[in-house]
Amino acid sequence: MELLLIRHELPERIETTDGTPADPPLSAAGRAQAERMARWLSADASFAQRAEGEQRPSGLIGAVYASPMRRARETADALARVIGAEMEIDAGLVEMDHLSDVYVPLEQLKAEDYPRWQEMVQRGGLYAGVDLAAFRSTVVASVERAIAANPGGRVAIVCHGGVINAWAGHVLGIADPFFLDVAYTGVSRFLAASTGERSVRSLNETAHLRE
Repeated sequence: MELLLIRHELPERIETTDGTPADPPLSAAGRAQAERMARWLSADASFAQRAEGEQRPSGLIGAVYASPMRRARETADALARVIGAEMEIDAGLVEMDHLSDVYVPLEQLKAEDYPRWQEMVQRGGLYAGVDLAAFRSTVVASVERAIAANPGGRVAIVCHGGVINAWAGHVLGIADPFFLDVAYTGVSRFLAASTGERSVRSLNETAHLRE
């Protein structure tokens, strides 16, 4: 079966004042990105089905899973509406900093405050205090549940950069928690065999963002 791990689209910047976790919605640009991604994947699936001469919808995305965080749910909702699938929420797909009271898009942070971005991403500040082994284990368990529930199918999992790094690192045997710079709406494809093999088909596809 094929897995598509998709990073959420661009969210708004948010900083709470009461200590509650920041859970921003998509920005206007992010909502537009979500719609483009959904249309692109729908067309991609239809093309694959015709090219392979399929008589059954195996080329189509049959299930959509999402992190419970708002930016992921809103991104997944755009895809689910276009392809006519139900969205299932999996709490194991949350980002590693889901309890933080601040959310600043990393691309924005890099452009505005490069030293702080370096501290967060390159020097480990983003995951300070996070049990990385436990985080990866939780992510892997969630993805494996989706695999087990959809044998022979095609599944989209809308989540976060850290989650995609955790699963890709697990498959590739890479310990670095952020070895892959995943773009907003970046699509990474993986294959999961019934015999247990897991492999990478592509990483961080962004063709749908081209003008």
